[in-house]
Amino acid sequence: MTIRIGILGYGNLGKGVECAIRHNPDMELAAVFTRRDPESLKILTEGAKVCSVADAPAMKDEIDVMILCGGSATDLPRQTPEMAKYFHVIDSFDTHARIPEHYAAVDAAAGESGHVGIISVGWDPGMFSLNRLYANAILPGGHDYTFWGKGVSQGHSDAIRRIEGVKDARQYTIPVDSALEAVRSGSNPELTTRQKHTRECFVVAEEGADLARIEKEIVTMPNYFADYDTTVHFISEEELKRDHAGIPHGGFVIRTGTTGWNDENSHVIEYSLKLDSNPEFTSSVLAAYARAAYRLGQEGQSGCRTVFDIAPAYLSAVDGAELRKHLL
Repeated sequence: MTIRIGILGYGNLGKGVECAIRHNPDMELAAVFTRRDPESLKILTEGAKVCSVADAPAMKDEIDVMILCGGSATDLPRQTPEMAKYFHVIDSFDTHARIPEHYAAVDAAAGESGHVGIISVGWDPGMFSLNRLYANAILPGGHDYTFWGKGVSQGHSDAIRRIEGVKDARQYTIPVDSALEAVRSGSNPELTTRQKHTRECFVVAEEGADLARIEKEIVTMPNYFADYDTTVHFISEEELKRDHAGIPHGGFVIRTGTTGWNDENSHVIEYSLKLDSNPEFTSSVLAAYARAAYRLGQEGQSGCRTVFDIAPAYLSAVDGAELRKHLL
């Protein structure tokens, strides 16, 4: 059985999902839904439809799973519960503090319609969340550490671009090597925000802009840069396009803990990611969980789930016998 996928939103994430579908033989792209003029959108998949978002409900019998690729700030809180009325849905909602309320909204909509919704799928939240849970369960007495980077923070880059006189910018989040090594040593350091990460900014300024003012506004910006050691580089637009066009990211989830009657043995659990493309990797995780949503739906299940609720075998295109033979 081929799983028919719909993509809602065709930015970096939506384009990544289209590529991921190509690498999953049990899936096909049925349609891309956009708020733009469908006629203006050129996609890579031959034979797939390009439709207006308004047309989605009418296609509920042509799509098994809708993967939502909008933003967490305003798109997903509205779109995911709405689409759960018509389809199994997957999203990458990543505002950690608001996950409980988003879960409740999707659970109500999906439960009423008989669909499955899996939210907050990606690498953090997502794969990092799973590794935090596994490590906490295995080493109940311990310490958690999460480091992000080196990678482009799209939110922080946007914050710089909002400053008057800034034409374009990229911001890299970078783990502090000495902090990483202290954690890996098992010494359980208490680390401040400033001690864990630095921020490096590459800024293209408008001609004639006050560079000193721009730099001061960046390094003192509350909630973004004020709590970090921040370096600002002013470069040309050509340099930005040449050297900073990609969207790499990654990071580390580490838990340290002890075992033994008197806690005499120390252990370090570490999971790391090094990603050339943040959105394409996230898209690949979304595709795997789309398979899980479809299978749960086939079993008659409904309501909202997170990555914590999905057994790993549901993610794989390979059956249980093959998994036990080759991966167990």
